[in-house]
Amino acid sequence: MSLYRDEGVVLRTQKLGEADRIVTVLTKRTGKVRAVAKGVRRTTSRFGARLEPFTHVDLQLHVGRSLDVVTQAETIRPYGEALATDYPRYTSGTAMLETADRLTQGEKEPALRQFLLLVGGLRTLADGEHEARLVLDAYFLRSLAVAGYAPALEACAKCQAPAIRGFAIVAGGVVCGACKPAGSVVPAAETIGLMTALLRGDWVTADASQPRHRSECSGLVAAYLQWHLEHGIRSLKHVEREPSRTPGEPSWDPKVQDSMSTGREPV
Repeated sequence: MSLYRDEGVVLRTQKLGEADRIVTVLTKRTGKVRAVAKGVRRTTSRFGARLEPFTHVDLQLHVGRSLDVVTQAETIRPYGEALATDYPRYTSGTAMLETADRLTQGEKEPALRQFLLLVGGLRTLADGEHEARLVLDAYFLRSLAVAGYAPALEACAKCQAPAIRGFAIVAGGVVCGACKPAGSVVPAAETIGLMTALLRGDWVTADASQPRHRSECSGLVAAYLQWHLEHGIRSLKHVEREPSRTPGEPSWDPKVQDSMSTGREPV
């Protein structure tokens, strides 16, 4: 038997036959692996609960023809237990899992940095020290950066001019007045500062940000992510788009996010 061992995070599962499941796991050394977990849907299964989404597990697998087979599973940390009782954190975690799955399309292609980002993001969500949507936006920005899609935030994405006049997804980030294409939006300077802080891991600045800037940041980041993935993240529709805000404070207009995705001016 050709066996190997690796640790990973369970991204998703699907039923197979009457008692089995196919589990998709982002592993530390091997990359994304799809494997059959035999008999895990039976009540007598030894490790069924260890192969649920959000679980950080240590696995032993047998190499198969099309799908590998899980032969052992030991829980390292069950992040799902901490997230399941908090809707904003649970939905943010679900969006993280889906994004990790989309950004690691090839199977068994090592993706160590994406794995470490995902584990770190889930750990931060579970610890509850920062607002869930801030953690999610930080994860989106950093995972995009690892994939080679980091947005330009300090100088024009086209000409490197320091004078910023807007944000354009098609250009790759902030743009100056001369390079500003149709469909660009003009976010607050504090919003761009928040995006920069999240990308750098500056939680002091991020935690001190205003609700309206967090809301605007979330719209920009979600639109930028989905543009580069070339399709939507389904679980994002369940994520709370806005943090709590004071009465009378303006919210992020979803029409602006839609215009950024399509390249049309908001109406």
